[in-house]
Amino acid sequence: MTGDVTFSAAFPIILGANIGTCITAILSAIGANKNAKRAAGIHLSFNIIGAAVCMALFYAVNAIVHFPFMGKAANPAEIALVHSIFNISATCILFPFGDKLVKLMQMIIPEDAEEKPQDICSSLLDPRFLESPSLAVSQCRQAAVNMAEDTKNALFGAMSLIEGYNEEAAVKVRALEDEVDRYEDSLGSYMVKLSAHDLSEQDSRKLSVMLHCIGDFERISDHAVNIVEAAEELSKKDEHFSKKAIAELGVYTKAVKDVVNMSFKSFADDDRALARQVEPLEEVIDYLNEEIKKRHIKRLRKGKCTIELGFVLSDVTTAYERVSDHCSNIAVCMIEVNENEFDTHEYMLTLKGGDSEKFEREVGELEKEYVLPE
Repeated sequence: MTGDVTFSAAFPIILGANIGTCITAILSAIGANKNAKRAAGIHLSFNIIGAAVCMALFYAVNAIVHFPFMGKAANPAEIALVHSIFNISATCILFPFGDKLVKLMQMIIPEDAEEKPQDICSSLLDPRFLESPSLAVSQCRQAAVNMAEDTKNALFGAMSLIEGYNEEAAVKVRALEDEVDRYEDSLGSYMVKLSAHDLSEQDSRKLSVMLHCIGDFERISDHAVNIVEAAEELSKKDEHFSKKAIAELGVYTKAVKDVVNMSFKSFADDDRALARQVEPLEEVIDYLNEEIKKRHIKRLRKGKCTIELGFVLSDVTTAYERVSDHCSNIAVCMIEVNENEFDTHEYMLTLKGGDSEKFEREVGELEKEYVLPE
């Protein structure tokens, strides 16, 4: 800083200082989980490799060109400029090799046999984030989105078992349901602690939405297991639904998948406009549920279906209908909390009564899309 340091001396000092800054990340990773240690390791390896490459290139060129400024005293502005040039150059050189750095850290810090996917949840919900409430809310949101994705995968996996049971797929659904349970426990506890901190109005609303929605995600995953159990019963008894019942369930399944995709995407993207499209589809699903039950009773009276199959069909359709209800809860929660109100009953009355013509028109259009076969 006094001007007594020449460029030839300053250059290696600057590169060494960059490596030295990694100590804060390394100290922070002590006692943290393996992903945090890997992140600190990537930071350190990036600076070491970047410094080695830049020094090799710089001194190789200097040996040929002989930079005239090497013996000149470096002032503060020039030192800062060299520091910036180094960081930009190192980033440009190593950016294409980012995945290789990740693999390197995974080799240096390998995953233990007992290390489970739930570690992702614990790394997202690190207690240290509570010191920065806004960041903690963002971490909670990412964990909630992950939870929603696991829930959807469990449900869709369970639905696929109705037409053809597979033990491996059933085990996967149950594992996902366990993971969703862990997410709910971890998120619930973490958000209760977070709510005690000073939150902005926007963060407070985000937290409120998540607190309401994680319960619905967990219940949907429970219904996924109920569907698996119904499929297991069909497989054990070697029974099958009739072609008509399968065709009807196909329409019903598509409607439920669509309402799940719609409500979950509205949650992940914080899209209230999309959330408002959920209720008309939920109304159609209620109609499909009742109509399929009526058709089953007719087949039962004609002797075209057994009582045992009727119980299984009832379990599946009931699970579908309740999944749809939880999707409605998610959408309504997003709308109501963001409008600073939370009265589900009042919202439903307003939706179906206040602008009933528009609502009925939307329902009518959807009914044309989800038509049960004759």
